[in-house]
Amino acid sequence: MSRRRRGRSSAAPLEDEHLLPEILLRLPPLPCSLPRAFLVCERWRGIVSCARFLRRFREHHRRSPPLLGCFVEGISPVRFEPTLEGPNRVPQSRFPFPIAALHTYVILGCRHGLMLIFLWRRNQLLVWDPVTGDRHHLDVPPGFDNEETMIKGAVLRAAGGVHHFQVVLVGNSDIQLTQVVASVYSSETGAWSNLMSAPLPAAADPDVLTAVYHDMCSVMVGNSLYWLLVGHLFGILEFNLDTQSLSVIHAPVDVDVNTCSATVMRADGGGLGFLFLSGYCVKLWERKTNSDGVASWVLERTVALDKLLSMNSEEGSQSPRILMFAEENNVVLLWTYIGVFKVQFESLQFKKLLESYRFYRWFNYYPFEAVYTAVNQVI
Repeated sequence: MSRRRRGRSSAAPLEDEHLLPEILLRLPPLPCSLPRAFLVCERWRGIVSCARFLRRFREHHRRSPPLLGCFVEGISPVRFEPTLEGPNRVPQSRFPFPIAALHTYVILGCRHGLMLIFLWRRNQLLVWDPVTGDRHHLDVPPGFDNEETMIKGAVLRAAGGVHHFQVVLVGNSDIQLTQVVASVYSSETGAWSNLMSAPLPAAADPDVLTAVYHDMCSVMVGNSLYWLLVGHLFGILEFNLDTQSLSVIHAPVDVDVNTCSATVMRADGGGLGFLFLSGYCVKLWERKTNSDGVASWVLERTVALDKLLSMNSEEGSQSPRILMFAEENNVVLLWTYIGVFKVQFESLQFKKLLESYRFYRWFNYYPFEAVYTAVNQVI
């Protein structure tokens, strides 16, 4: 007796209607992920185009966003330069800089998909979301005189969501630059905190003062923000977000910013790290605490950059320069005479992002790490 073969049954749809959104939520946070899902079928299309799902997607991946590119400030107005390859490459025109007038602003940095800009003529701060286009103007709080105070700052998303943000403003408190002050703005309360202060090390020469270094943005490690200090002391300014306190840390080496470059970074173990570049020699330090609770710097690694990137150190007329640290991807952006690279010094992996003949050593580069869904371009 012959047996009838059963036909292959088609895959049954997911029985739990709430399961598919949870699966789609875990797609990689790359620009092409949701547009591709949008084209699969009508059901997927409805999920990934829902505003609530898009908010959840951005929030789910907020701590692991891709490096979409850099905002580059040079001889022309600030422009966005994409660094991802197709099909994830974001068009250069997608994030037009919101300020047309030159020489009226100072970019203070990017974090969590936001940019902080100091509008010094208005004595205001602008928090700008390049993805959504949202803008928030804040008045600079009392204690920060834009004519006498050297202002730096940082922006970050508030813990637990993507709707609120905080701004931390730091600067020297008076024309003598003898102490550093800070204040924190919360979009939840719409108010600035009371002014906090910490003394700066006294200088033997009154003409050599210590100030926050203007060419490097803040770096967030753990729940603290760090800025480089230059002048009488080359050190690190720490603002602890938990204790709302300021402190000054001596750097492991003295750095002449005219001939060398350095940045704070996240160390292998997640603690505070410091990267120093002189010529083609990179030194990585980590701050460790011993059993007695005493913290000190430990040299962890030395890297010959010319060998790592296959460069001839005698060819380039200009030595490499540290541009910025992209903290969510834990990579350092470096300018070299053969191009702009991102380097992950834990694994010694690197990738060329931009050509050096188009992007000069003295340009300012602001890495932009964000979750950009691009679904609206498909709908």
